[in-house]
Amino acid sequence: MGPAPALHAAVLAALELTSEPCEWGGGGSSSLNATWRLSCRGRAWFVKAHAASGRAMLEAEAHGLRALAAAGAVRVPAPLAVGGTAQHAFLVLEWLPIGRGGRDAKLGRALARLHAFLHTRFGFERDNTIGTTAQRNAWSDDWAAFFRDERLAPQLALAAARSAEGRSIARVGERLLACVPALLRGHAPGASLLHGDLWSGNAGATPDGEPVIFDPAAYYGDREADLAMTELFGGFGGDFHAAYREAAPLPPGYPVRRELYNLYHVLNHFHLFGGGYGRQAGGMIGRLLAEAD
Repeated sequence: MGPAPALHAAVLAALELTSEPCEWGGGGSSSLNATWRLSCRGRAWFVKAHAASGRAMLEAEAHGLRALAAAGAVRVPAPLAVGGTAQHAFLVLEWLPIGRGGRDAKLGRALARLHAFLHTRFGFERDNTIGTTAQRNAWSDDWAAFFRDERLAPQLALAAARSAEGRSIARVGERLLACVPALLRGHAPGASLLHGDLWSGNAGATPDGEPVIFDPAAYYGDREADLAMTELFGGFGGDFHAAYREAAPLPPGYPVRRELYNLYHVLNHFHLFGGGYGRQAGGMIGRLLAEAD
């Protein structure tokens, strides 16, 4: 089933296809967006739609994809148009035949090349989203302060607003905020360009085996934050991790930093989905506080 008529017309107009016969294939949908494969006379595009209120989110995604593409390290789908109607916002990307795979040694080496693309400061040119949650990216010269203030603190505030369980997590989490500088003491990462949301569902491969990453929440930060998320939910092979470490060895102390960086994503999942993520976040905070003592 295709999109609503107004959205159909707006997408075709953005691509200058108003006189073309086109077909909409069911690209599926998620809890975040509706998606389609748009085909017109042998050409194809990937179309993602959200409520009209999500236009800034889709504009930020396009900005992140352009930044990743400019690094020239790993394939991403090119953003071609962002627009909207009174009811919907949309993002049009080049269609890439992405299948299973791609989370292997080739991607490990490509990710290391991406992380070698450095900025002088931590943050990003604009705020964006992690899932549908606002993600702040104010520039900072201090990585520990950035991660504390732009990542953990906003998520703890969202947890406190969610439920009694969230308020309990936030109370303990406030103690952790004070410990972040100590947990990162002696660690001086460069400001690497990050995908920002690198779980297995945001990576794949073309039919010829070229790795592709997509749906970014891009910013400049500690490269270990990307690597940590590849381990949070699994799905990346041992050859991926070995190839990354061979290309860009990790400094001592990574396991503790992995726990700290993944706490951000677990808190975000608690905000979005609730369930067992609250207990998981609480356990992570407890272990990190014990490490800081």
